[in-house]
Amino acid sequence: MGKNKTAIQSVNISEVVIHGIQEKKGNDIVRLDLRNIHSSIADYFVVCHAESSTQVKAIANSVEDEVFKALGQEPYRKEGLQHAEWILLDYIDVVVHIFKTDKREYYGIEDLWGDAEIKFYQSA
Repeated sequence: MGKNKTAIQSVNISEVVIHGIQEKKGNDIVRLDLRNIHSSIADYFVVCHAESSTQVKAIANSVEDEVFKALGQEPYRKEGLQHAEWILLDYIDVVVHIFKTDKREYYGIEDLWGDAEIKFYQSA
């Protein structure tokens, strides 16, 4: 039962994260399901991009606000806030990657996790 509860919880976190991204018009939102990849470090990666550092920061703030309002959780770790070219928000089971457009293309994170099941979401 504990594992199933954790799986449901990580799906819920990822959905709230996606809502936070959509609120600030994040581009090309994808959720990578990593649960069937044995070497994965999380259940899900949620990835999006934005055209400017200002929008990248706004998306990160929106995600943090939405997750805290809905679930009372703060990210375990945050990285990249200073330069806002790639902000990472780590919620343990769900890791959020918010890129500036050129950085997303450069790092190709979806290609690195090519075995993951990918679900695409529309911007709001």
